[in-house]
Amino acid sequence: MMHPLIIGAAGDLLSHATSFQLHLTQVIAIGPGEPAQAIHRDQWAFDFFPFPKNYEVQFNTIWALTDFTEQNGATRVIPGSNHFEDKLRFKEADTIAAEMRRGSVLVYNGSVYHGGGANRSETTRTGINITYNLSWLRQEENQYLAVPIEVARTLPIDLLKLIGYRRGAYALGYVDDLRDPIEVIHPGLKKAGLGDNLKDAQEKLKQMASAPVG
Repeated sequence: MMHPLIIGAAGDLLSHATSFQLHLTQVIAIGPGEPAQAIHRDQWAFDFFPFPKNYEVQFNTIWALTDFTEQNGATRVIPGSNHFEDKLRFKEADTIAAEMRRGSVLVYNGSVYHGGGANRSETTRTGINITYNLSWLRQEENQYLAVPIEVARTLPIDLLKLIGYRRGAYALGYVDDLRDPIEVIHPGLKKAGLGDNLKDAQEKLKQMASAPVG
């Protein structure tokens, strides 16, 4: 979850927002004989909301725990489909298999059309799916319940912030009297007012105001 190359790339793709957060963690196993998954966009999880084209809300990864081959159900993608119109329908023939060796990682936007392939082999294809999204959107996996607070207190600060113990924008996600949620886990990290997120938001507003129109 905290691989520096992945975090750096996610931060770059999602830099148009104040921050991003952990969205989903899961192990996906496709067993022998399982059919292909329907081709879809992961960002449809947000109630099929039609985000503006080229406005990215998710950064996704799938780490190969076994070799991914076309035969055993490698994830199938449509390169460049992040620029396509929304709610399109595709068939397996429209995709290519993202074949990769065990230990590799596939990186793709939440707007990329993709799906798990059909497993025509006799072995199980297994991968770890870890995704990130803009902090002002709800997480697909409820991290606050998935990670009990007694476990959260043992985690590094940076990981806690990634889970969601931070404001998603200058005025989203605070606790009671504008407290930063990280204070619930570590009261000693008290900050005054709305903190850095307010400063970040003000800076973004200045940049938007000075940007040319048209």
